[in-house]
Amino acid sequence: MFVTAVDPVGAVLVASLARPGGNATGFAAFEFSMGAKLLELLKEIAPSVSRVAVLRDPSVPAGSGGYGAIQGAAALLRVEVVPVDTRDGDELERGITAFAQTPNGGLIPVAPFFARRSGDLIISLAARHRLPAVYPSSYFVTSGGLISYGPDPTDQYRLAAGYVDRILKGEKPADLPVQVPTKQFLALNMKAAKVLGLDVPASVVVRADEVIE
Repeated sequence: MFVTAVDPVGAVLVASLARPGGNATGFAAFEFSMGAKLLELLKEIAPSVSRVAVLRDPSVPAGSGGYGAIQGAAALLRVEVVPVDTRDGDELERGITAFAQTPNGGLIPVAPFFARRSGDLIISLAARHRLPAVYPSSYFVTSGGLISYGPDPTDQYRLAAGYVDRILKGEKPADLPVQVPTKQFLALNMKAAKVLGLDVPASVVVRADEVIE
């Protein structure tokens, strides 16, 4: 049983989400289509953004999938997408600093484990260069980031207990589809918005599950 796996199919944990086909099943961390939602949210909270740096580690499959979803939504939103491959802190800092030389930029980290590992640095660089950023986890918002939208891992662990119970009662993992998140958590840091000079739309505030004043 796995919980919050990045890419169960790409990691060869299962044959497919609908039919795992082996001895493993569980819950995926997110759907790649969430990348488009992150871009839409960034444009909603910071309409002037016309360029987005997508922070990704090319060795993490989730980064590539999320980047592709953002690319798909970019044309409709009239946003230029710039991939920033970031394997370590130095490369990350160089990439964001170079990107920030042109105005009207924003940030979206799409590889959750890489982003979590480098979270403090990303938040610091976003503030230094005055770049609005949308993060995949509320961890970033409570640490000073602007806004996040993503699955609630607590909810996934709670649901996983049901799968464990069914397996212990005799059901086979191969017969239990891998589930993707159905509940998303929106967190907003009004302090960070104020520092960036953003007038947060009321439509975003009322949808937020957590607002840091």
